[in-house]
Amino acid sequence: MQQIVFILLVLFSVQNFDSEPTIKLALLKYSGGGDWYANPTALPNLSYFCNQELDTNIDPNYATVDVGSAELFNYPFVHMTGHGNVVFSDAEARNLRNYLIGGGFLHIDDNYGMDPFIRVALKKVFPEYTLIELPFSHPIYHQAFSFDNGLPKIHKHDDGPAQGFGIIHEGRLICFYSYESDLGDGWEDKEVHKDPDEIRLRALRMGANIVKYAFSIE
Repeated sequence: MQQIVFILLVLFSVQNFDSEPTIKLALLKYSGGGDWYANPTALPNLSYFCNQELDTNIDPNYATVDVGSAELFNYPFVHMTGHGNVVFSDAEARNLRNYLIGGGFLHIDDNYGMDPFIRVALKKVFPEYTLIELPFSHPIYHQAFSFDNGLPKIHKHDDGPAQGFGIIHEGRLICFYSYESDLGDGWEDKEVHKDPDEIRLRALRMGANIVKYAFSIE
């Protein structure tokens, strides 16, 4: 907890052009067969965008951390993605729970096909909580950039509306789940998905909002 709080204070106090990077984002590695490693250019591009637009000092060379590892506590912002199955062991669920309650933040981005599995996995972590859809007025949509209609729609998927869900513990949003949006695809290099510039910009701006929110909450 103390380490996480210390990192949060450092992140926005140092300009990204004046020193070595002070922090890394992390990608969550999990079991079950889902491709946790999808979108390899997403976090580097998001880091560059945040450094440019938010004056953060994020290392674009993100870390990879196992859900059950003690190393999880070194990273105040952890991103999770994939297309398929997600399985947490009892020990992994306990570790992730302690991390989130202790001050960490998890962003889950459904890359298509993850939804039925991640909901079951999260119930193992927080049996007392259910994912709730966040109102468009929630601060995560109104950080550096305003999204008055909530989560932006980046990729078609099942052609449903983009939805942002969350787990709130003692008044703090500790997990944000972006569904039917696919922000990570929008963060990737342009040639990967060939999204129009305006779509990629919306995805990056929403990603920057998530990062800023995660590093600003008490």
